[in-house]
Amino acid sequence: MLVLSRRVQETIVLPTIDTTLEILSVKGNVARVGIQAPKKLPVLRGELIDPTVQYNDDLDPSGQRKQVHQLRNALNLASMGIGLADRQLDIGQNREARATLKTVLREVNAMCQVASTPATVEKRPACRMLLVEDDANERRLLAGFLRLSGIEVAIAKDGVEAINYLASNKDKPQIVLMDMLMPNCDGPTAVRAIRNTPEHAGIKIYGVSGAPAESFPLKTPGDVDGWFRKPLDPERLVGEIARMVETSAA
Repeated sequence: MLVLSRRVQETIVLPTIDTTLEILSVKGNVARVGIQAPKKLPVLRGELIDPTVQYNDDLDPSGQRKQVHQLRNALNLASMGIGLADRQLDIGQNREARATLKTVLREVNAMCQVASTPATVEKRPACRMLLVEDDANERRLLAGFLRLSGIEVAIAKDGVEAINYLASNKDKPQIVLMDMLMPNCDGPTAVRAIRNTPEHAGIKIYGVSGAPAESFPLKTPGDVDGWFRKPLDPERLVGEIARMVETSAA
């Protein structure tokens, strides 16, 4: 419990729920408190609370908070399970690792069932992106996350596909997210080809690698506009994209 000392006419503000509490007067051991809150926010004296009533339903009509809570719990359990299985494999406990992974799969299935229930998602600025990544699993998972975040995503598995995509599509992406280490045509080669094509001027290119930008023959800024180290933090990535789109639109 947070305990605060306030004088008469001083306030306590709860900005996330748009609510302000003001101390109106104090007489003996009784304080008069004024509460300014949204109409949909229930405000009751403690002795009137009915424990059988779900007062927060109106604040979260889609059940999104509950869904997010369930998904995060399942995700945390799955993450811990993967870590345990990895450790078990390191010490030769193959049978135990197999059992642990079965448990993880059950948690993943549970996440899929919860996630299939529609919920309100945060709207972000519209954006088109070309994701260039040779690893099929990383490509699929990251593209899925970006699409759920409101980003229109095209994919390419190497630099050759990326160059061909840009050459054959009139609707250019605003951003190219380019992995560096790929077969056929690596990231630096593809970046230079894009930068040397006048029709692609204005496209933002972000490099992606487990190594720092200094490990590659590219200039930042210049050849690439930014750099993301692997393993990627999808939330940070989406946040950076949103900021870039908002800045470009201003």
